[in-house]
Formats: sequence, structure tokens, C-alpha cells
Amino acid sequence: MARIALKIDVDTWRGTREGMPALAQWLERRGIQATFLFSLGPDHTGRALRRVFRPGFFSKVARTSVVEHYGWRTLMHGTLLPGPDIGRREVALLRNVARAGFETGIHTWDHVRWQDGVATAHEAWTRREMGAAAQRYAEIFGQSAHIHGAAGWQMNEAAYRLETHFGITLASDTRGSAPFMPVDATGQGIGPMQLPTTLPTLDELIGRDGWDVSNVEQALLSLTQEQDFDQVYTLHAELEGQKWLPIFERLIQGWQAQGHRLTSLGELASVLDPKTLLRSRVGQGQVPGRSGALAVPVCFSDLCVDKEPTIPRHRSADVHD
Repeated sequence: MARIALKIDVDTWRGTREGMPALAQWLERRGIQATFLFSLGPDHTGRALRRVFRPGFFSKVARTSVVEHYGWRTLMHGTLLPGPDIGRREVALLRNVARAGFETGIHTWDHVRWQDGVATAHEAWTRREMGAAAQRYAEIFGQSAHIHGAAGWQMNEAAYRLETHFGITLASDTRGSAPFMPVDATGQGIGPMQLPTTLPTLDELIGRDGWDVSNVEQALLSLTQEQDFDQVYTLHAELEGQKWLPIFERLIQGWQAQGHRLTSLGELASVLDPKTLLRSRVGQGQVPGRSGALAVPVCFSDLCVDKEPTIPRHRSADVHD
């Protein structure tokens, strides 16, 4: 049928130590490829609680237990407890993922700092954050990263340009429905190919329109039934790698039964020619089930690359949106 790239965001120290190895081992046993994107600096998850005044935040928290998935200790990192340096502490675990044959890349340096600050940040701030992550990745793996997936789907124009500066050749920073090339207001390219997250995430579905932990995979399977175009699905080490691993197992089994091939971002991009992709400016838009505005393609010239992602009309709150 089609290919579905599995993009695994690793947001926290706990996700790195517990959820990431569980997912890697489960996928490796089944010969399934995926792309792991790492948070490489301090875990300041506790500072995310400043989002309480963001529209939609409380409705998300009411649908999913943040404490259950992240734990009280994680929710104190960066506030009552110092934020552990993930990349410095967990070098061996990060290397193990690459050694197992999985594609790896950069998620962020400081997840909360990037997610809450980059949209309005200046170029120098953005360069510092991206540079720190790029340097740490190279220290751990002995080579530069070539893939970037922005924390919380948050970007600014400088960030797209800096991806190329730091050697990024493929990115999944946005939400959308098809691959595209990002451009500026003049139509000039500003960054590498974008493979947007095309499918809703579990935490955007659970608690809405009757979907819960017993049936939520059916919402996603209904979107991919008899489809013959490629998709990108984002999952989180803190969720699918821990409490929601059984849901993820059912989802993968369902996709395989539908005939889809599970793969990595790099493999998905390998058959695409950047010259033939639509070109779009990137703005901000809403995604059902998630608070705040996210990076999405917007109309450029007479082309409109994307529309708001759709979720089936059937019946999360993660700290990391």
C-alpha cells in the first residue's frame, strides 16, 4: 500500500532512559525501521508548567495524566530539581540506538526552552540553541547530524536557514499533509526538504470523540485504510515507549495488516526529488487536540501546499506539546 515513517521524539531524561530503549528493542526484534530524534541538553521539563495560561492547555491535561507518563521527579526538573544533562549522562544509550541500525538525528538542545521560545526568538538565540545540539550530537556519534525534527513543531525562519548551515539535509519540523521545500517571501529556498508529521498523535486523540486507550489505534487505522500515499507518524518515547506501548503494538500490527511498510524518514525521503516538490512558506496553524500554534505550510503564490490536518469525527495532555 504505502510507507509510514516512524518519527520517535525523545523529549526527557526519563524517556531516554526508559522509553527509548523499550521502543528500540521492540522495533529491532521485529525488523522495523524508525528515526529517533534526541534531546541532547538539559531536561527542564518542570518549566513547561508555565504553559498553564495557554489556551487549550487545561483541556489537554484533563484528558491524559501528565504525572502518570512523566512522573513527579521529571516534572520537577528545572524547578525544584536541577535539570539533568541528557546527552552527557546517557551517551551509551544514545549510541546503542545508532548501533542497532536505527536512523538518528537532533530533536533539540533544551526541549522546553526551544518549544516556548523559538517562535519569537532572534537569529543569534536560535543559532546558539541549534549549535549546542549539533556540537553535542557530533561529540556523541563522531559525525554531524543530518536530520532535525523541531521540539513541539516550533520554528522560526532563521531556524530553517540554520539547518542548512549545520549540515541538516532532511527535516521534519512541521505538521502537514505532504513533503515540501520551505521558501521565504521571495520564493527562495531557506532550508532542507520538510517531511511533515501527517497523522495525528495519540495524545491528540485520546479523550476526544470516544477514543480512549482501548480503541484509539482505530482512529489512526481509519485514516490509513486503503491509502496509497506515504505518511509520517510522530510518537514519543515517554508515551508509546512506556504506558502506551500496548497501543503502539496494536497500531503497528494494524498497519502491517493493511499492507503498509514501516520505515524511517530517510528512506521515505530517498525516493523524493526536491526539484519536483511543492514550495511553500511556513507559518503557524492549529492542530485539533493540541494547544498552541504549530509550524505548518501556508499558501505561497498560487499554490497552497497544505490544509489543516484532519481527525476522524469519532470519539492528551503531554507536557511536551
